[in-house]
Amino acid sequence: MLTEYIEEALKRAKYEIIDDEEPYYGEVPELKGVWASGKTLEECRKKLKEVIEGWLILSIKKGLSIPKLGSITVEDVKMVRI
Repeated sequence: MLTEYIEEALKRAKYEIIDDEEPYYGEVPELKGVWASGKTLEECRKKLKEVIEGWLILSIKKGLSIPKLGSITVEDVKMVRI
């Protein structure tokens, strides 16, 4: 379920080149605050995936609403403390 959500988020990512040390910028418009940059497009995409994962974990842990992406939803996922 989470893997499918992350893959769907990456499909929806928008990328652009900016004037910066890390010129590749990517964001997922449907996920507020989810963005990354990198020296290459592949590095940017890898970092963006890590940001999405962290955003999901934090959202689940805090019980925040996670938007549906297409037909993909994240429901009834609970964090288990070890």
